[in-house]
Amino acid sequence: MTTTTPVEEDGVKRRDFLYIAAGGVGAVGTAMAIWPFVDQMNPSADVLALSTTEVDLGAIEVGSEITAVWQGKPVFVRHRTADEIAAAERDDTANLPDPQADADRVIKPEWLIMLGVCTHLGCVPLKESGDFNGWFCPCHGSHYDTSGRIRKGPAPLNLPVPPYEFLDDTTVKIG
Repeated sequence: MTTTTPVEEDGVKRRDFLYIAAGGVGAVGTAMAIWPFVDQMNPSADVLALSTTEVDLGAIEVGSEITAVWQGKPVFVRHRTADEIAAAERDDTANLPDPQADADRVIKPEWLIMLGVCTHLGCVPLKESGDFNGWFCPCHGSHYDTSGRIRKGPAPLNLPVPPYEFLDDTTVKIG
């Protein structure tokens, strides 16, 4: 028969429990002390407010366009006509500097949503202008088609499409 001392029961010492409890309290205390430093690296409320923009599509007539602001940048939201959609799909096979199908740039063909910043030097292109009835950047002469793809000029890339989703038939969330 084995005998145990008052500080030991079944081979477990009270001191072992004290080590584990003190370590647990120390770990929790350290985590609580570090959390404010980690949390302060999160974006502030004003930055989070700019992270998404909701646009009401109900007021945009077919063939017209509005410019919304997302993260301080202009975003073109265009309600395309059937002719514009057909021209964009027809141009999928054209010789494009930055090849991209129209279907890859839109979720719903009637709505084209893209950043309104020229990919050459960051100017804002003019709508319904240029050689391809899309957008024209007057600063250095870049021409974009009805899908926002670069067709002519010094711009190397298409007008970028931001992340967006349709919340319902009349509202889109950009960002």
